[in-house]
Amino acid sequence: MIRNEPKITRELVAEHGLKPDEYERFRALIGRDPSFTELGIVSAMWNEHCSYKSSRVHLRTLPTKAPWVIQGPGENAGVIDIGDGLACVFKMESHNHPSFIEPYQGAATGVGGILRDVFTMGARPIACLNALRFGSPDHPKTRQLVAGVVAGIGGYGNSFGVPTVGGSVGFHSRYDGNILVNAMAVGIAETDKIFYAKATGVGRPVVYLGSKTGRDGIHGATMASAEFGEDSEEKRPTVQVGDPFSEKLLLEASLEIMRKGCVIAIQDMGAAGLTCSAVEMGAKGDLGITLDIERVPTREEGMSAYEMMLSESQERMLMVLKPEKEKEAEEIFRKWGLDFAIVGETTDTKRFIVRHNSDVMADLPIKELGDEAPEYERPYAEPKKLPVLEAASVPCPAPIFRILEQLIGSPDLSSKRWVWEQYDHLILGNTLQRPGGDAAVVRVGEGPKALAMTTDVTPRYCEADPYQGGKQAVAEAWRNLTAVGARPLAVTDNLNFGNPERPEIMGQFVWCVRGIGEACKALDFPVVSGNVSLYNETNGRGILPTPTIGGVGLLDDLAKSVNLSFKREGEVILLIGKTTGWLGQSAYLATILGREEGAPPPVDLALEKRTGDFVRSQIGEGLLTAVHDLSDGGLLVAIAEMAMASGIGAKLDAAPSDIPAHAFWFGEDQARYVVTIDAVDLPKIETAAAKAGIPLARLGITGGTELTLPGENPILVSTLQATHEGWLPNYMKQPA
Repeated sequence: MIRNEPKITRELVAEHGLKPDEYERFRALIGRDPSFTELGIVSAMWNEHCSYKSSRVHLRTLPTKAPWVIQGPGENAGVIDIGDGLACVFKMESHNHPSFIEPYQGAATGVGGILRDVFTMGARPIACLNALRFGSPDHPKTRQLVAGVVAGIGGYGNSFGVPTVGGSVGFHSRYDGNILVNAMAVGIAETDKIFYAKATGVGRPVVYLGSKTGRDGIHGATMASAEFGEDSEEKRPTVQVGDPFSEKLLLEASLEIMRKGCVIAIQDMGAAGLTCSAVEMGAKGDLGITLDIERVPTREEGMSAYEMMLSESQERMLMVLKPEKEKEAEEIFRKWGLDFAIVGETTDTKRFIVRHNSDVMADLPIKELGDEAPEYERPYAEPKKLPVLEAASVPCPAPIFRILEQLIGSPDLSSKRWVWEQYDHLILGNTLQRPGGDAAVVRVGEGPKALAMTTDVTPRYCEADPYQGGKQAVAEAWRNLTAVGARPLAVTDNLNFGNPERPEIMGQFVWCVRGIGEACKALDFPVVSGNVSLYNETNGRGILPTPTIGGVGLLDDLAKSVNLSFKREGEVILLIGKTTGWLGQSAYLATILGREEGAPPPVDLALEKRTGDFVRSQIGEGLLTAVHDLSDGGLLVAIAEMAMASGIGAKLDAAPSDIPAHAFWFGEDQARYVVTIDAVDLPKIETAAAKAGIPLARLGITGGTELTLPGENPILVSTLQATHEGWLPNYMKQPA
């Protein structure tokens, strides 16, 4: 046994999150009892968060290739070709457990980590997005968690200097004990200057770059791989502390040494810190790595090898550099005020050796450390199908416009301006469509190209029917990109679920992944990066299945982008797509009647593609003056959002007689868009729709300051605006 290290006991193994059979698997792999440091290393490499041991077998079924995909899953971020020698680099990851324990730092370091994933690939970040889920508004912790998470995202992103341009916020009691904080970053790089984690060459220096290592974040990845219990508050020491100003320096220094041709391989020190980054670089290159960690810059006295290997201190990188470029690289990092230390070298041994003051603290087979991680085909139960809810059986307890007010003033559908106004969404000067629309639009360089980006999921659909819910999350992201005129190119995902050791939860995961995969194939929308977050449970109560989809699309000509705002009076409002009045699992049912029942709306992927392609073609022709996809709340909520965005009202026609009025206006049928068009262009779009076999219906005409509907008292757009904008700021003003 190495001096000053504790003896390995059954209890110590359990504390590291390893099951007895996993520990025995590791012992057999190395042929002896491990050292304490080796136990820490394998606990980091083999936990759920890093090894994907419960999900890998299913993730392999996702489509990941297309002619425009440069790099799919398996690197720090995905990369797609956007033409003219440029690539879009993007990724989404979760920081759920840390954000529940310490909301500000948990959310802030989630942003910092995802930014590093992008600029590690050689890309300059141009935008951030997020997807947030909180518990019931009346839960005693919710208000504090919202305040802390939003402040953390804004504090890090604003200080770093990247705009936060989009996202989503939702509330449900199932997140009371386990909130979700999913962060997404998007960057731009030159296609021939993408950097990867694969180390090459023997005897080359392994260099530690960035901030000093401390004791924060030790066992952070292990914590993210277990459900919460009563002791969640005691896990605060496992939450990292971020410094966005150091990260900005790290960005500039990293991009500079990349430009100077110093870098062979590079890896962000994210989950499991120095351990994961070193092992991944060596293993990908079929090389060994030897580290002398007494050379690691530390900010605390007396740190052990175990602590240094598992620390998740932020703003750190590991690189393999060209030996002849060492001095030049060091000068660059010193210029930016950052640590630079040669902490090891590549070898031909395929061993991962960690030395500390001449003691060998770990000597492990580097390939097997990753390749031999457990992979489980966990048992799963097929989700039960819920019956279709007939619209005629669902009551309508109030006038249509009164219901509309209740919906747009509800926690999920109310304006999230209070959130996004705390983010700098305009910094860098390239944000063309800010938060609040279907998708954000950000100019690429000097134009004329722009990228559209969005995050989407409807958890109640995924709970009711994981397969349809998975398809719908992808389809909605595809629609949101389409609605601003972008050609959808690829997705990143963040698959948030409960305990995979429960067959019903694993069943949710499996069927959601199947739905996602089928939708991505049908829509030619490959998955290029992502993250799985399991064990999102507290005391056995799991979250709603929440497979967040981050979509990216391309506008070849940003001048042809459209948004959801009505533009002028006298334009015709049209519904594109088929309406049946589907109320199962709708916002109407949940918010107005307090019921979460029935099957969610089915997703016809062929119809989604045909309808979306048609909408995009009409945008390209310049015929559509406003476009909004239909999702939560249905048709009338979408029209109200278009009116509120512009201040212009609308005179609406009566609902068709064959569908109950409340089902027509609030049903959530998929593959639908509301658009406006100049009256003189109506014959053109009618002809085009008929030719394409796309349903098209007139809904009314824009004008005035009210929404009017036969049989209803008119309602002022300003009244709707006040209701829509009021809920969240009023909620946050209340005492905790």
